[in-house]
Amino acid sequence: MYTPAITGTGVFTPDNVITNAELVTAFNAYVDLFNTENAAEIAAGSVSAKEYSSEEFIVKASGINQRYVIDKKGVLDPTVMHPLLRQRTDEEPSLMAEMGLDAAHKALQMAGKTAQDVGLVICAASNIERAYPAVAIEIQQLLGVEGFAFDMNVACSSATFGIQAAADMVRSGSVKSALVINPEICSAHLEWRDRDCHFIFGDVATATLIERSEDAAGAYFEIKSTRCATEFSNNIRNNNGYLRRSRPDGMADRRDMQFMQNGRKVFKEVLPMVSDHIAAHMSDDGVKADDLKRLWLHQANKTMNDFIGRKVLGRTPEPQEQPNILQDYANTSSAGSIIAFSKYSDDMTDGDKGLICSFGAGYSVGSVLVERHD
Repeated sequence: MYTPAITGTGVFTPDNVITNAELVTAFNAYVDLFNTENAAEIAAGSVSAKEYSSEEFIVKASGINQRYVIDKKGVLDPTVMHPLLRQRTDEEPSLMAEMGLDAAHKALQMAGKTAQDVGLVICAASNIERAYPAVAIEIQQLLGVEGFAFDMNVACSSATFGIQAAADMVRSGSVKSALVINPEICSAHLEWRDRDCHFIFGDVATATLIERSEDAAGAYFEIKSTRCATEFSNNIRNNNGYLRRSRPDGMADRRDMQFMQNGRKVFKEVLPMVSDHIAAHMSDDGVKADDLKRLWLHQANKTMNDFIGRKVLGRTPEPQEQPNILQDYANTSSAGSIIAFSKYSDDMTDGDKGLICSFGAGYSVGSVLVERHD
């Protein structure tokens, strides 16, 4: 048996930023168009008028100030309200592979390793660009990695589930090292025309290199243990899929073909599930709240993270104990906790412990206990 360790991380950040002010201007212009075009139906009571959004509403509801996206032109066009991405040929790298490749190179550089040191690539994301061939295998080919690769999807928990799978294989000796890559093009599955959620998501890609601790070229985070759990719920859902055209109304512009959630139920049901999951994980590993220097939580909502932090630590966490990045990146699905880990782990010293946790649709929750070694 070997000891798995995180030796490098990388983050790809798109060039385009959409501020809350830009988003609200575009959304409210769309509202005016919709209400004008449907004035008769609204007057008759058969259609509900849409309401304006505001910067104050967005910040209060989520804690988000801006988000990075692959394309902002389409999103901010009131007549489009979704990303406009060019059609790529089959001979070109896919967009997800291109994003993942950038993050992977950064993770390898941080670890002082090359693609020849990697034996496994996992592409773990909430949405995969195509059904097949696997995007992970495409990234493997672009990197020049020998070995094998596969895609996996556990929605917002995909990164931590991917880390558990990779860590288990490193621990058992079936692979010496693995890249877990999380390319998230969340702007493409978000319904930008829905006031309740039009501000939630952003685009990004992250990569985590996991290898045997004995092979680490420098400081590393030993993966002490991992834990995953799932419980079925319809409260976060996207009904799009390859069977769409086979159904009578499959080609219609249906609301359920994009991201949907019942926010109140999610808040009520997910928070105790995640808090209890982390508490049990820590207890089983003999880790007390005072032993944790840092919590790198899923970046979906500031209020949710504040609640979980209080439950786990038994007090209000200091800002450095539970760093948030969603004010800048918004919710980036599976990549959020890895962005936080990548950006806020350099100050950890030998023996410091921390916990990475992600949670979301499924419901799903994954946690990774780590310890720094210099």
